[in-house]
Amino acid sequence: MRCEWCDASDVMNTTSTVYWELPDGTRAIEIEETPGVTCNSCGMEYQSEKVTEEIEDQLLLIDTNVIGKRISYKELMDIPRLLKRNYFKF
Repeated sequence: MRCEWCDASDVMNTTSTVYWELPDGTRAIEIEETPGVTCNSCGMEYQSEKVTEEIEDQLLLIDTNVIGKRISYKELMDIPRLLKRNYFKF
């Protein structure tokens, strides 16, 4: 695996806390224990495109009113969806 920012190979899988704006723009939430990548060369911490899409799809397909200010990644992904998938993704 290589860093998406500096292309170095000195990266490791990590978990971190991220902050995400809800799709309706009403507020942001804190998502703990989110899978990510840390680069030991440039110091960048980020989420892969796959994890980013998973979070965005999940937030679009669930009732976000059931989420408080803080939630773990696993708890977020375990919330039942109102739709089976994102039908707006082509």
